[in-house]
Amino acid sequence: RYAPMLHTRRGLRLTTVVEAVLEGLWQAKEASGIESNVIICGIRNISPESSLEMSELAVAYKGRGVVAFDLAGAEYDHPAKHHLPAFQLVRQNNINVTIHAGEAYGPESIHQAIHDCGAHRIGHGCRLREDGDLLHYVNDHRIALECCPSSNVQTGAVRDLASHPLKLYHDLGLRVTVNTDNRMITDTTVSRELWLTHTQMGLALDEIKRIILNGFKAAFLPFHVKQAFLRRIAKDLHRFHDDGTIEVAKPDGEPVLTAPVGEVNA
Repeated sequence: RYAPMLHTRRGLRLTTVVEAVLEGLWQAKEASGIESNVIICGIRNISPESSLEMSELAVAYKGRGVVAFDLAGAEYDHPAKHHLPAFQLVRQNNINVTIHAGEAYGPESIHQAIHDCGAHRIGHGCRLREDGDLLHYVNDHRIALECCPSSNVQTGAVRDLASHPLKLYHDLGLRVTVNTDNRMITDTTVSRELWLTHTQMGLALDEIKRIILNGFKAAFLPFHVKQAFLRRIAKDLHRFHDDGTIEVAKPDGEPVLTAPVGEVNA
């Protein structure tokens, strides 16, 4: 997820930027089997015209690795509705939409992202808890929340991890996912963020498993691909037990072992 416009200061063309990223992701898949796609971002605080240009890129590279359009940047005083032409273009071309909202501004920003701009997912959503009616709408329509605990503390969106609304949202049944936001700035990983939901927010193993599955349910993937991933991940997660052990299949069809998680790779 990135804004190609931020990578052109030394003369690179926008198409060159997008194709370089897609080529890098393809090489990673060939080398390691890691599958990934791209979300192209507009920036709230630059201009609606630049967001429209980014949405045109998303349309141009649909089916070639780009799966969604996002609006990031300074939320306060830069309403998403100012960028409506960009959202209209991607929606007319059946491209997924996610929008940073409810991080540095109130639930009105989330309402606008969903009802004016057509967001399928909400980035952050910390302040959704301030509007119960909107919260129920988000829950009823299974609009995923891309929660970023450490980043939200870092930016002041929440006071500390213990006061983060992630657990509240999970307890209410919302489709909560755990994310890193910007790894270069926040210096974290998804694994660390999941660990923090346990140590700082009190989530149990089964709850963390559900959050992991939520991430795949909310992924911008074709239905049949998503279903295949969900079956595989559910099977893998079933091997992890509350007592800290993990089932390890022995070679040649021998019975399954259980071992402490820390010893699995020994």
